[in-house]
Formats: sequence, C-alpha cells, structure tokens
Amino acid sequence: MITTYIVRNGLLTTYDGPPGAILAADEVLWHDMQAPTLEEEHQLETLLGVEIPTREEMEEIEVSSRLYTEGGAFFLTASVVANAHSEAPQLAPVTFILSGNRLVTVRYHAPRSFATFRQRAAKADLGIRSGTTLLIAIFETVTDRLADILEAAARRHDDISRDVFVSGARSPEQRNQLSQILERIGQAEDMNAKIKESLATLDRVIGFFSLAPDAKKGAADRRSRIKTVARDLRSLADYANAQTQKITFLLDATLGMVNIEQNGIIKIFSVAAVVFLPPTLIASIYGMNFRFMPELDWQLGYPFALGLQVLSAVLPYLYFKRKGWL
Repeated sequence: MITTYIVRNGLLTTYDGPPGAILAADEVLWHDMQAPTLEEEHQLETLLGVEIPTREEMEEIEVSSRLYTEGGAFFLTASVVANAHSEAPQLAPVTFILSGNRLVTVRYHAPRSFATFRQRAAKADLGIRSGTTLLIAIFETVTDRLADILEAAARRHDDISRDVFVSGARSPEQRNQLSQILERIGQAEDMNAKIKESLATLDRVIGFFSLAPDAKKGAADRRSRIKTVARDLRSLADYANAQTQKITFLLDATLGMVNIEQNGIIKIFSVAAVVFLPPTLIASIYGMNFRFMPELDWQLGYPFALGLQVLSAVLPYLYFKRKGWL
C-alpha cells in the first residue's frame, strides 16, 4: 500500500494526484509504502529512477547494505520498534529513500511514530521545507517515541523491583510469583535489547545522513536539528545501557530470592530431621527383637520410652535454636 503526502503551507496533507505529476520545485512529497506489492515497487522505481530494496535486502545487517547512495538518492535503513506495549513487540527495518524533495519510506510493520508524525505535521508547522527537513522531522518523532518507550520500560522495571524486594514475610502466593517475575524480567530484557538496537541503527543513519551535501551545507537550523537528534540518540543509548544494568541486577536479585525461598524449605526438612531423628533412634533400639531386654518386663518401660523420645526431640531443638542454627 502506498500513501502519498504533500507539504503545503508548512502542513502535511494527503496527496491524491498522480504519482508522476510535475510539482513545483519547492513542493515536498512523501511516499509511505507499507508492505508494498511488486507492482507498487515498480511504479515508484520508474518514478524515481532508483531500485527499491526488497524486504530481504532491508534485513541485511551489513552497514554497506543499509547506508548507501545510488543515482543521487540516499538509502538509509534503520530498525524501528513497533507494538512496544504489547506482549510481542516488533523490531523491523524501515528504509528511507531521499531523492531531492521526494522521500520514500518502505516498511513492513506499523510503528506508532509514523502515525504520530502524520498527526503532528498535519496540525503544526514542523519546519518542513525540503525532503531533507522532512526526513529530519521523521527522525525527531521516531527519537521522541523511543524516549517514551524507554520511560515506560523504566517504570515497569521499578514495578518489578518493588515486587522482588517486597518487605516482610512472603505469603505462598508471593513465593509463587517469583517465577512470574522471572518471565517479566525476560520480557524487559527483550524489550530493552530491541530499543538499544533501534537506537544504534538510528545513530548510524544520522551519522551517515549528516555527511549528505544537503545536510552538511544546509542552513544552520537544519544542521542544528541533526546534531540535536544525534545527541538525543546517544543520551537515550546511555539510559538504555543503565536499564540493562538494572535488569541484570533484578535478575540476580530474583534468583537470589528463589534460592532463599528454597533454602527456607530445606531448613524446614532440616528441623524435622533434628526433631525426629533421636526419637527414631530410641524407637529403633526398643524395637529390636532380643529375648533379654532390661525394660521388657518393667511396668514403666513403655512410658519411660515415650518420655525419652520426647526429651530427645526437645533438647536438640532447644540447643540448636539457642545457637541460632534454626
């Protein structure tokens, strides 16, 4: 599907004219391709005179396959996060093709940043005066969206931290929740890894794009916006690295809590062994089938054996408890 937008009077509006129409020199067109068909790809390839990369080519990890120029057009591919607040967040490539005042985006998923950008650009003037400034404005929105995702992820990490370090004795339900907390930590690490990869690819894209003649020799505010985006991406990368360390700490702490709970269960069995082992020894002695036993014909033999068993259970327990071993 191809949706075309045009910038007029500083605002982004849907363009319903023919794709190959001759526009004014200062008019900016944005062709947004979401899961395009082969026919749609050929249509834009004929219009721009460049080859639209396939989905397989977009997913290649080599920098030379993601950042290059061809036929006077810039090809920039970055990984963008989508469905960040769902149970199955996506990280998929988006290719930006800049040819003069025409921008083409090729994607096979639906990041919320694109919808957010369309809404903002339709209501407010974002300083879009060329294809370069249009691309910069999209990068700014994608960066803002990543910052929002990171903030939401950090709040979830705080919730996990409170659940891990719950004060007081744990109820059986809270002990069972430790396995669920481990699952949440795994999801948090997966989300954070996707954010870090997206930030890294965007940082490479901005670095490559800043060397473009139009961006390098453009107006001062344009260069300033590029530098601001690059600085924001690096600060977000530092924040994501800090969250990685926190997730690692939470994982270690949760595993430590699991070990403590398991040690508590083992401690119960140890106490049972301390209490019942001496009486079991006494019962074993008096359960032997020898003909001559001094207490066999004694009238108080049975109460004496029972009392000895109780005493042998209580005394070791009190001694161990006084030593702090239980």
